[in-house]
Amino acid sequence: MAQSVTEDASFNISGKVLVAIAIAFSAAIGMFFKLDAEIQLAKTLPEPIDPEITRMEFDMKDQLVRQTIMTTQEDVGEIKDDIKLIKQKLYE
Repeated sequence: MAQSVTEDASFNISGKVLVAIAIAFSAAIGMFFKLDAEIQLAKTLPEPIDPEITRMEFDMKDQLVRQTIMTTQEDVGEIKDDIKLIKQKLYE
């Protein structure tokens, strides 16, 4: 049985549903304006100051990185030696 929508068609909405729709709509609008205000405030805040890296700090970090690489290289060498020993014991 097919129903058609005409000019005479009507539907009923209870008062509770209308109030719920109004509350949801007003909450959404309120959140939009609050978010917009926070965005505008964030635009006016000062930008963070770029940290200046001194030559001494750069050299210390560079030395630390190089030392870490050398330590890792030594560890890899030890692991390779261990693998050689394991292979020798495995194939004997």
